[in-house]
Amino acid sequence: MANDASDIKDAGLAFLRARSISQEDELLNRIYHFKGKKGAEHLFRVTSGLESMVVGEFEILGQVRDALETAEKTGMVNLPLRLLFNSAIGTGRRVRAETGISRNALSVSSVAVDFACSILGNLADCRMLVLGTGQAGKLVARIASERGIKDITIASRTWERSSLLADTLNGRPISMENLPSELHRADIVITCAGAPHWLLDREIVRQSRQNKSGSPLVIIDIALPRNVEPGVASLPDVYLYNIDDLNRVTNENRTQRELEIRHAEEIIHSEIEELAIRWQQFEARPTVIVLMSRADQIRRDQLSRTLKKLPRLTDDQVASLDAMTRSIVTKILKEPVQYLKASENSDRIELVRDIFKLDGEDHP
Repeated sequence: MANDASDIKDAGLAFLRARSISQEDELLNRIYHFKGKKGAEHLFRVTSGLESMVVGEFEILGQVRDALETAEKTGMVNLPLRLLFNSAIGTGRRVRAETGISRNALSVSSVAVDFACSILGNLADCRMLVLGTGQAGKLVARIASERGIKDITIASRTWERSSLLADTLNGRPISMENLPSELHRADIVITCAGAPHWLLDREIVRQSRQNKSGSPLVIIDIALPRNVEPGVASLPDVYLYNIDDLNRVTNENRTQRELEIRHAEEIIHSEIEELAIRWQQFEARPTVIVLMSRADQIRRDQLSRTLKKLPRLTDDQVASLDAMTRSIVTKILKEPVQYLKASENSDRIELVRDIFKLDGEDHP
């Protein structure tokens, strides 16, 4: 596991390079890197739906939660990271509960279906093919059914997943091997599968369009990375759209929600400040524990020596002396402990460790 910010950044880039079909320049243009408070603020905005293409969408909160659970299962989450992500997820929930940002909220999936409707008109007689059974795919299929599309085909690399989703919608499951024949009969294709390569290239679509002259095919690619080769758009009667083409709708959505965005940003600011306080206390905790432990050890040693010099005391008398000395240590250390917990500067922690000679000691 990487130990500092530069190592983490390099490891992340290496991971994305190994799994991306994009060229190096294109990949780097789509990547941004935050650290410190700015990084925390960005994560809080993501979970609150402010960084989504469709402001206020619900799906991102579940995706962040799923990512945290997956990372925890692989042993990649330490206590500070868990604190950060749990705070971000809690903030996302609070924003949705206290603002109207998600009221009647759109999603990328719903925008894609509505976009197809705006192109083709009535969807009732259209045949739709959905590639992908993840969260976006499930939402696309459900919204399409609600919009009146009765003929929905679900394709997935996993037959069980496509069958399960198709059953809930009275749709038809197919395997990816049957894509060419299904493309031939489809009027609308929405792709949202997590794949490192093109699922639909120009040749597959061209072959599927034989004897379909004059019959339009609308393909909306909402996957990242994209599922459809851009060259598909050059085929006759094929209309290819991607997330960039949905920006007009989402910009209108953002304008309508400006007041709610400002309210959400106020909540995020307050939650970031609260996290900063907890983070300071978290950073100071090991030093506080060591300091208290060192002081208590000195107290117990001195009490033991004193008791040996005194006439034999009763158990109650010993307990009283123990309580008194413990109270003295607690009161003496009260101010240094508060000083540590309120610190916004790690230099204070180092100063206390230096004064009390705590270097090299860790809490139990």
